[in-house]
Amino acid sequence: MDFEHSAKAQDYLGRLQDFMDSHVFPAERAYEEYRREKGPEDHTLPPVVEELKVEARSRGLWNLFLPDVSGLTNVEYAALAEVTGWATHIAPEAINCDAPNTGNMEVLHMFGTPEQKSQWLEPLMEGQIRSAFAMTEPDVASSDATNIALTIQRDGDDYVLNGRKWWISGAADPRCTILIVMGKTDVNQSPHRQQSMILVPMDTPGLENVRPLPVFGYQDQHGHNELRFTDVRVPASNLIAGEGDGFMIAQARLGPGRIHHCMRSIGAAERALKLMCERATSRVAFGQEIARQGVVREAIAESRMEIEQARLLTLKTAWMIDKYGAKGARSEIAAIKVIAPRVALKVIDRAIQVHGAGGVSDDFPLARMWAGMRTLRIADGPDEVHIRTVARQELGKYTQGS
Repeated sequence: MDFEHSAKAQDYLGRLQDFMDSHVFPAERAYEEYRREKGPEDHTLPPVVEELKVEARSRGLWNLFLPDVSGLTNVEYAALAEVTGWATHIAPEAINCDAPNTGNMEVLHMFGTPEQKSQWLEPLMEGQIRSAFAMTEPDVASSDATNIALTIQRDGDDYVLNGRKWWISGAADPRCTILIVMGKTDVNQSPHRQQSMILVPMDTPGLENVRPLPVFGYQDQHGHNELRFTDVRVPASNLIAGEGDGFMIAQARLGPGRIHHCMRSIGAAERALKLMCERATSRVAFGQEIARQGVVREAIAESRMEIEQARLLTLKTAWMIDKYGAKGARSEIAAIKVIAPRVALKVIDRAIQVHGAGGVSDDFPLARMWAGMRTLRIADGPDEVHIRTVARQELGKYTQGS
């Protein structure tokens, strides 16, 4: 395995890092001031992000996540995703590489009809609209996706949807135009063939945007919403792939997306470590810089070692996806989904401790970073589900054929 950056990746990295330093980091204050002025219940995009998008496109930093567009492998893109993790609330969207849009674009790219691509994929790739992915439900344990209860029933030339969804990231943003919804089309099929995915425009009659849900008291700009579907009717042509293909589509969507999430988590951990070191070397307690305290040095060393381990495992996983596909890296994909957020949380928590009371305030980004990282231990499947996958893969080595 060779993780040295290719010439192409080095070129993109150089341009992206310069963009972060010259435009993204300076834009953070304007972003936060706009959100404070508008209030937490307002989910409009701060104008500074649209300015960043224009600048990013002029630098050729656009849709880098999609290999067929950028020509980058998963290993090459991984390094770029880490850089954007230093400002997860701004940078990924600035280069049109933010979730859940990336996963939805991948789904439409792989499985969409020409009409679906023209109507939804093209404006998504242009950054003209946003999308959301509706899978999780409030009334069932959605960590087991076979529990999903929302119904998608055929009625002539249409499908009719009934049910509830929640924690639908991005659905509060007024630019969110289209949903990819996962629900049950045939309960008589085998458990993994009952589900399908279908496109539902946000303005469809019967679709109610109930409320945006806070994360540890924070209202994210894009929001995480509860939705209610009451006799929501869409054309049968909105079905993605075929009936019963929901699980297959979900699995195809997961591999690269895990790399994106995990490398951004590592980028967040790197920023937290930087903030920790700067704080430790600038504050004096008991007659000396706190960086001279053994417990603080241990926190810094442990953070560096854990970040390096998480990065190497994630890069190995990206390499395996490039070489063998997501199916061939199933155990590693599950492992990084546990390890990367776990490491990021540990590092951010240590940085908060070194910052003292300032660490839990809004004067530093650490509290918001911690809240965001903590949700990743639940989002896209809780840790326990991924640990179960790793255990099953490992035990399978010893039980096959027995």
